[in-house]
Amino acid sequence: MNFRTLSTSVLCATLGSALVPAAALASSHREAPSIADDPAADNTDLYAWVKPGTHDKMYILANFIPLEEPAGGPNFHKFSDDVRYEVHIARGANLDDAYGYYIFFNSTPFPNVDPANLQAPLGGGKEFFSQLAGSSQTYSVYRVTNGRRPTVEALIENAPVAPVNIGPRTQAVLGRPAYDDAFAATFIRPMGNGGEHGRVFAGPRDDGFYVDLGGVFDLANLRGQGEAQDGVSGYNTHTIALEIPTTKLTKDGNAPGNTPSLDTTLGVWAAASRRQFSFQRQFSRRAKESYGQWVQVSRLGLPLINEVVIGLQDKDKWNSLYPKFDVQVFGAYFLNPVIVRDAEAVGIYTALGVPQATVDSLKSNRLDIINTISLNPPVFPGRPEIPLSGVGDVLRVDIATDSGFPNGRPIPGGAAPDMEQADVTDVLMTVVLAGGAIPLSDGVQYNDKPFLTEFPFLAAPHEGRSGGHGRPTPAR
Repeated sequence: MNFRTLSTSVLCATLGSALVPAAALASSHREAPSIADDPAADNTDLYAWVKPGTHDKMYILANFIPLEEPAGGPNFHKFSDDVRYEVHIARGANLDDAYGYYIFFNSTPFPNVDPANLQAPLGGGKEFFSQLAGSSQTYSVYRVTNGRRPTVEALIENAPVAPVNIGPRTQAVLGRPAYDDAFAATFIRPMGNGGEHGRVFAGPRDDGFYVDLGGVFDLANLRGQGEAQDGVSGYNTHTIALEIPTTKLTKDGNAPGNTPSLDTTLGVWAAASRRQFSFQRQFSRRAKESYGQWVQVSRLGLPLINEVVIGLQDKDKWNSLYPKFDVQVFGAYFLNPVIVRDAEAVGIYTALGVPQATVDSLKSNRLDIINTISLNPPVFPGRPEIPLSGVGDVLRVDIATDSGFPNGRPIPGGAAPDMEQADVTDVLMTVVLAGGAIPLSDGVQYNDKPFLTEFPFLAAPHEGRSGGHGRPTPAR
């Protein structure tokens, strides 16, 4: 059985469940105490997959900033100029970077303009409306190739970030067409000379994750299909999307072919880092300045690992460390998932009629979790095994075979245009809470918008004027 067939069968079993839902969480939205105070640096989701059939392109989508209210102006959400956004790619059983992609952002600085000078034209930062002030943002992408002599290559510099979808008057006043897929596609840029390194997009998109947040955080007081509410519906996120030729990722620079192996298995994870020291200044137009070494403050590989597996006491620590330390520092969480005991405490297993002996067996020695996230046998029979030293929170993608979660996380391939290839919440709930034996679901089965069939795949961002979460107030 190949990867795609296996993952699809797991998905079908999961979606076919009629059982009462169990615990689930958002992929990585506000998952740790410290990063909840720093949304601009918060990894929320990661998708990575190889183009089916040809295996000639790899797609990586890294999302940041959780639960962006589309109408949240006048200072709408944006990438932080003080954060180094990162995509890391390891190869085989080694969790050290083979390649890294670092993305830096730069916002237009405003000149000093006298607000009492009524003759001065609009623009410059004295305005109430940020779009009239001329605010904009650009970004640069650098690729780091590790080895005996690491090299750094600038793939693109000062490319424009796609703007926020504020509303039709903003688009018209600024001389832009309607904010549709064609408009957003104009912000896709080639990387490297003539696009030899692929393409990139950076900007706001619809948050493609779907989950019943309200039920989740009431101690898993979830609802069935038809009653469950998608708590991420109508919110945007900020996406860095990479389309990379797989010849730029293989060990020898050749096409990956069609034979799965450790040499063609990549481990993908995204992160955000800030400078070590930050100073808050008075009487300064730039109130905060940062210096020193880069320190990782957020990371994400597989969906839901920090959310579901790691205990509250260690979630900040988890975000600060690299995946290669996961077994050494956090191995006990994988083998003894705390969420099983939590689910037992709030009565979920009792409601499902699960025997106590089965519940007890799910509390410890959970090598099945490690085998699943590592693509090891017996999850994928006949596949070379990744040893414990190579286990970590990375999204494994064998680029020599079609992707299917947990071998990558594709957006295309869902049962409907508004469904990603696998409902990762349901699949991981089934694995972690039930050892794969009892299909579980959170009751939310599809996104609030259809996904795109082409790069950058996530739907256009919700519009601020008509797509915000406000409600009409009846006249009195």
